[in-house]
Amino acid sequence: MRCLGLDLGTKTLGIAISDKMNIISSPYCVLHWDGEDYNLLFNELDKIIKNNEITDLVLGLPKNMNNTLGFAAERSLAFKDALEKRYNLEVKLIDERLSTVEATNYLLDADLSRKKRKKVVDGVAASIILDTYLKRREK
Repeated sequence: MRCLGLDLGTKTLGIAISDKMNIISSPYCVLHWDGEDYNLLFNELDKIIKNNEITDLVLGLPKNMNNTLGFAAERSLAFKDALEKRYNLEVKLIDERLSTVEATNYLLDADLSRKKRKKVVDGVAASIILDTYLKRREK
């Protein structure tokens, strides 16, 4: 039983996975999509969820800094509904404000080039989202 963290963007979906004890998370991969067709994502998510025995889905909710919901949050809420319908699992939402900024800072500290950062930043952001969920669940 593992958790999957998701960071939905306009062109990518960052994915992170927990260890088997659900204590820590690691970036898993970044999927690319056209911003419209969830089936492009579902084809890969089907495999990931089955092969890793995923029981919990955690999705970042990108609120505005004033705590309102904008276009990005509405996109995530629509994706949440599609995920719940497809996998018959409750999707937990985690406020992800500044998670990509935090992920970029981690990667800058690790001295990764811009080209390498661009490839992994969404997976690291998904890991931050999943870590937040795991810590809250622990309490």
